[in-house]
Amino acid sequence: MEYTEKVADKNLSIVEEFILLGFSELPNFQGFLFVIFLVIYINILLGNGLIIVITNMEPTLQTPMYYFLGNFSFVEICYTSVTLPRMLMNLWRQERNISLLSCAIQLCFFLILGVTESFLLAVMAYDRYVAICKPLYYPLIMNHKMCVQMVIGSWVTGMPVLIGQTYQVFSVPFCGSNKLNHVFCDMPPLMKLACGDTSGDELFIYIDCFLFALLPFLLILLSYIRILNTILKRPSTTGRSKAFSTCSSHLIVVCLFYGSGFIAYLQSKSSYSDKTDKIFSLFYIIVTPVFNPMIYSLRNKDFIEAVRKLFCKCVE
Repeated sequence: MEYTEKVADKNLSIVEEFILLGFSELPNFQGFLFVIFLVIYINILLGNGLIIVITNMEPTLQTPMYYFLGNFSFVEICYTSVTLPRMLMNLWRQERNISLLSCAIQLCFFLILGVTESFLLAVMAYDRYVAICKPLYYPLIMNHKMCVQMVIGSWVTGMPVLIGQTYQVFSVPFCGSNKLNHVFCDMPPLMKLACGDTSGDELFIYIDCFLFALLPFLLILLSYIRILNTILKRPSTTGRSKAFSTCSSHLIVVCLFYGSGFIAYLQSKSSYSDKTDKIFSLFYIIVTPVFNPMIYSLRNKDFIEAVRKLFCKCVE
């Protein structure tokens, strides 16, 4: 009995770095995947960068809605830049090693930016609620000071908890295999490699998901229930159509972001699937940021007009 325990202890190797497997099961497609992700990353930078420039330069877009949209696009760029450059480097150099410290930093920034995006979506929903349900009070409620405070609040609200959460995850010993079957350092695959009982850590993850993902989602849902109730009471069909139009873009982004995120995070360790999680993690780090500019610009006449004006100025 004593001998067996000693052998087990001897064979136990503490992980000092991870190997991000990524798409190693597709060795013949590494170059193709590199090109695809590079094009996507450039599109994310250009598309969201254009939104930031337009919302800051065009006088007609100096409203709370576009102020939040510009900040949301900035978060999208940061959010994607935490993961995609590392993925591109791994595909190009075929070196998949990442130290525990680098992995922890990546996870921490990824969580903070993801939560910031979640709260910004809730703030944008509240902005639409005030604009449609309380139009006379809109300039008073959504003044510049309030908008700045809401943006700052979206950034800092979850920071202390998420830094603590990251520390807690990496305080758990990782032993045995150091192969992280994922495209970046994310919570579910890391917990899969942790030693011993991780039920307590999983509980904290679920609590964080409720506070920083589900709660903002419920606030968005409540805002849109009230918006829908107000719109349906309007006698004018034109008024209803305009109100629905201003909300539809935001709703599409909310569905893309939360749909994939909930599936990836709100699954138990026993039902965890590496392939499924890879797909959905790519979905919420790539699809939402790359489609965000198209969703907002193509469905917004004011934004299209502002882009046209900027283009004409650049050509002259």
